[in-house]
Amino acid sequence: MAGAVEARLAELGLPLPAFVPPLASYQPAVQSGVYVYTSGQLPMVDGKLAVTGKVGAEVTADEAKELAKTCALNALAAVKSVVGDLDRIARVVKVVGFVASATDFTGQPGVINGASELLGEVLGDKGVHARSAVGVAVLPLDAPVEVEIQVELTGA
Repeated sequence: MAGAVEARLAELGLPLPAFVPPLASYQPAVQSGVYVYTSGQLPMVDGKLAVTGKVGAEVTADEAKELAKTCALNALAAVKSVVGDLDRIARVVKVVGFVASATDFTGQPGVINGASELLGEVLGDKGVHARSAVGVAVLPLDAPVEVEIQVELTGA
């Protein structure tokens, strides 16, 4: 039975995807004490990237913002794969977003807002977090965006 977080996702028309299996030698998420750390999540849908390229060149900032939202959904799926129930999230502590950027693109914070806004919509005050938004030359598979999250769990 889905909990309140998954019910909220459904209400928003955003079904929780199956977690994305690792592309190399790592785990999608690990738990250490009351924290879960996700690996960087790409905007994979049904096992593939819908869009590739650099933001500010082949990919618009608006497209990338939507892709960051997909990354955040994949990160929540990775958390669920470890803890079983997203209602155990006490708060999102940190979000780190990477944006494969054209050399003159400086809108990384606006792109990563896609992930931040989704977490806020889904988790309310529990989704408010610290964040970094970083421009990089290239990401795995030529993805435009990658997002990782750290969440704190309730004691239950």
